Amino acid sequence: MSVEQLTELGFYALAGHATDPRTIVAEGRDGEALGLGTAFVSERFNVKDAPTLCGALAATTERLGIATAATNHNTRHPMVTATFSATMHALTGGRFALGLGRGFDALFDVMGLPRVTAAQLTDGAEILRTLWRDESVVGHDGPAGTYPYLHTGAGLDGPVPIVLVALGPKTLELAGRMADGVVLHTFFSDAALSASVAAVRRGAEEAGRDPASVRVWSVLATVGDHLDEEARLRKLVGRMATYMQAYGDLLVRVNGWDPAVLDRFRVAPVVTGARGALDATATIDELHALAELIPDEWLAASARGSAAECAATVAGQLDLGADSVVLHGATPAELAPVVEAYRAVRPAGAGGLPANPGWMG
Repeated sequence: MSVEQLTELGFYALAGHATDPRTIVAEGRDGEALGLGTAFVSERFNVKDAPTLCGALAATTERLGIATAATNHNTRHPMVTATFSATMHALTGGRFALGLGRGFDALFDVMGLPRVTAAQLTDGAEILRTLWRDESVVGHDGPAGTYPYLHTGAGLDGPVPIVLVALGPKTLELAGRMADGVVLHTFFSDAALSASVAAVRRGAEEAGRDPASVRVWSVLATVGDHLDEEARLRKLVGRMATYMQAYGDLLVRVNGWDPAVLDRFRVAPVVTGARGALDATATIDELHALAELIPDEWLAASARGSAAECAATVAGQLDLGADSVVLHGATPAELAPVVEAYRAVRPAGAGGLPANPGWMG
């Protein structure tokens, strides 16, 4: 007999650096058996191709929601993205949401791709929605590109929700204006989470939309004491250090943290001598050195301690205004004690959300 599905909870499949994409099959099955609601699939340009991984999850699960979180609209032609999403919608019986993000300017620069703008995201989303309605895009010349004629003929039985992965307040307001759901970022303080939810609701209201119709997912690093020390260090310190490498200024600004700490971090030998993303390449000694550079206040924006303490932190995210929570940085097998503890403290009214992570109702 299957357990009750906790549709308000999700996890990242193949979280962080991954070398064997086949493990996503076991993670999807474990997550579904545990009762988690959604598997989020991030994308890296190695062996983490989002459409392939989403297809694997679709073929091996029955109830699990599936979402990219995130891919980019500018790395594929809109017909390709529309076709991928339509195929996933049909394959899963409507469990799929397309998650888009801004990506990294520096990466797009070296790839020869245009940097992503709010206007492009808005225009690109409208193109996709037009195609999913089985309508044609004719003579389009806008921020997302120039397209003489686009049509898929997919004949979907309903729309595919678009989820926007957002960090800064402008992108959060944009999400409220044009997206069906929002995925926030790991290591948001309580104040940053509440402010982010307010920004999404504000953007929706300014666009004449029902603010409560946009589903907001917080992303909470969930690293319980039942994991060994190296795993905890890599999932907390290593992951935070990687974010500080990539877009530390924005993360510091959103949280109102001291930028001088980031400045000291950037010039530390363990960082200047990094061989790549620190969550993947740092040795145990380097992780300890990184821990000395990152204030505990910053790492406290996570679920830590016993399974019961982690579960209470998860529930607290809903009290702060999030509709749903992504338990980040751990596999479903690693999350099992926390999920079971959460069932005992699950807030009243937390259930009832659709399996599709992009819809509120």
